[in-house]
Amino acid sequence: MFKNIILGAFLLVSTFFVAQNTAMSGAEAKVFVTKVSSETKEIKTLQADFIQTKKMDFLDKSIITSGKMSLKSPNTLSWKYTKPYQYSIIFKENKIYINDQGKKSSVDAKSKTFEKINKLIVGSSNGKMFSDPEFAVAYFKNGTSNIAKFTPKSAQLLKYIKQIELHFPKNQTTVSQVNMTEASGDTTNIVFKNTKINAPIPASEFSL
Repeated sequence: MFKNIILGAFLLVSTFFVAQNTAMSGAEAKVFVTKVSSETKEIKTLQADFIQTKKMDFLDKSIITSGKMSLKSPNTLSWKYTKPYQYSIIFKENKIYINDQGKKSSVDAKSKTFEKINKLIVGSSNGKMFSDPEFAVAYFKNGTSNIAKFTPKSAQLLKYIKQIELHFPKNQTTVSQVNMTEASGDTTNIVFKNTKINAPIPASEFSL
């Protein structure tokens, strides 16, 4: 009985918080897009620490990793995982460069999941994400954030990605959180902290 009461309270609280996400009006969405698109044009570099949480149906526990993300305009992006293992992935010149604990390789940037996250993150630094022809965008807000939800338009892309959400803290134009839901139901959550804009980035951050 006690468990049922706790579960009921949890569901009630969850429903309350979910309900706080409300759709923006057309005018609100226009102001938001214009502000982000305008201010992000000034971004040349972006750095942030991140924590990534991956939930997969066949695993009981989430996979939690952390590291540092570095972005250099127009389209160079580095993810360096430091915990619980060393792993680097760099998107540069339409190639993906990987260093898996000392084992290096490179492939064409054709991943249907992570590559799309990268594309939107790069787009979020130059204001071009909202005009990406591969996605339909819906805009929401709550007490702390503005949220852009990207849904693939093509059936081909929908085979891999169901939706990608980008969260922007109120009065900020850089992404603080990314939520991706894959077609399989698996989810990836990335939270950014200690964001630095237009600070110098050593060339070594974009090399293996």
